[in-house]
Amino acid sequence: MLEAELTAFLGYDPYARNGWNTGNSRNGAYFRKVDTQFGPIEVQVPRDRNGQFHQHTLPGYKQHSDI
Repeated sequence: MLEAELTAFLGYDPYARNGWNTGNSRNGAYFRKVDTQFGPIEVQVPRDRNGQFHQHTLPGYKQHSDI
């Protein structure tokens, strides 16, 4: 779901030729641990080269989810 959010932000699919030389591209991911009512889970959050992408699916800087 987070990959789809990054795709919408960048405006092109992974490995698409129209994404070349746009000035911003995918740049790996980082892992984040979130505690839920079902136990802790580790989420892989994608990032972009310029650092402008901020995901809105998970609340920022929180380690506990209300879900």
